Amino acid sequence: MVGVAGLLLALGAASVVDSRSATIAALALFGAGLLIYDPMSVPVIAMPVSIVVERVGAGSIDLTISDVVLFAAFWVALLFAPRPFSRPMRAMLWLNAFYQAATLFTVVANPYQANTVEWFHAWLLVGGALVVGWAVGRSGRARIGMSLFLAACAVLALSTCLDWLMAAAQGDFGPVYPQFPFPMHKNFVGDVVAFAAVVAYARPSWLGWHRRWALSTFWLCSLAVLASQSRQALIGLAGALVLLALRPEPGRKRSLTILLAIIPAVVFVGTMVSEQLESDNRFNSAHQRLTWYEQALTVWNQNPAVGVGLRWWTAGRTEYGFQPPNAELEILTSAGTVGLIGFLTMVVGMTIVLWRMDRRYGTLAVALLGSRLAQGQFDLFWVSIQVSVPFLLIGVCLGAQAFQASQEAADPPPDAEALASGGTAPGGTAPEAPGSAHSSVGVRA
Repeated sequence: MVGVAGLLLALGAASVVDSRSATIAALALFGAGLLIYDPMSVPVIAMPVSIVVERVGAGSIDLTISDVVLFAAFWVALLFAPRPFSRPMRAMLWLNAFYQAATLFTVVANPYQANTVEWFHAWLLVGGALVVGWAVGRSGRARIGMSLFLAACAVLALSTCLDWLMAAAQGDFGPVYPQFPFPMHKNFVGDVVAFAAVVAYARPSWLGWHRRWALSTFWLCSLAVLASQSRQALIGLAGALVLLALRPEPGRKRSLTILLAIIPAVVFVGTMVSEQLESDNRFNSAHQRLTWYEQALTVWNQNPAVGVGLRWWTAGRTEYGFQPPNAELEILTSAGTVGLIGFLTMVVGMTIVLWRMDRRYGTLAVALLGSRLAQGQFDLFWVSIQVSVPFLLIGVCLGAQAFQASQEAADPPPDAEALASGGTAPGGTAPEAPGSAHSSVGVRA
């Protein structure tokens, strides 16, 4: 106790001289305390912090607070999370490793710092996020982790909606760039709250959420997506909702009226794009994207096999300085045809793995992955939080399924215990032999 009190006094004194360093030290002390008290609380705390976009570092090592927390939580999860990984989880990690191996060619062919740093960063955003999410779900804390995540996103959604209302009161009905609790781009807030809306709408039974609370969060986040006017977020959300409505959890019926609400959103996006393409303004987002698509192909042609390097737009590798607003074009320019093959193998393989899971867990996971892929067709793909968040949530689904399987194995139902021991079933009735006269197996009406 004396040592802790001394550390707190030292931090208080340091905050007067350098508040930023003192804050970082205080957070590190808090994290160390959590690690000692309960290691699995670190991945749980990482769930809401995963959406903090404030940046730390500079130059080629320019990370978000979300990245730093994810990195710390990854090592805790790797060392302390329950093992072994389930078969679907192992498949996901191997598919991610295949993509990383494919992009390693561009790291070797284009040796510069930002290229190497981004290679490890991309691995953390997918593989690291999966492991952290797995730790939350496999330790039986999926409900608290997901609830904290949704609560944090609800704050962003509420801030976005309030900003839009204040702007609309002054006659400005344009997109919103929220400033609270930290400055955010419209596409960032749109993408992130869209993931929250997908989770809230799915409301899988293993989370045990109250229907009213989940639906309230869903509509709040959906309104925030509309207020942001992020077109790729709207498309990603619409696609995920269609999947969730048409592939419900066993034993649960979904109202298909949500599909009627999706139609105006899709029409809205199409109208916006059409108006921009017909406009004489050659610098609006639609025309600018067409220009970037053409320039991205020019960059790819410089090295079609392995590309010009990851994050080439920040390293002065070409005469252009933009990140291609399309997942496949970004990978073609960065890692070439080899990298694109690795990416397509990863996302197709992951979709198959998640689709084959129990619907209670797999449908939400597929919807999250599909939502991110849809977003990435119309905007930047490899963007820190927009990549890590869906894979973090997918990891929770994988871990929650493994946790449920472990619970069932440890506590089998009474019927299974009786049959395994060769005893009688509940009620004193001996189990019937297959094919007996009273057995329903093989008996025709």
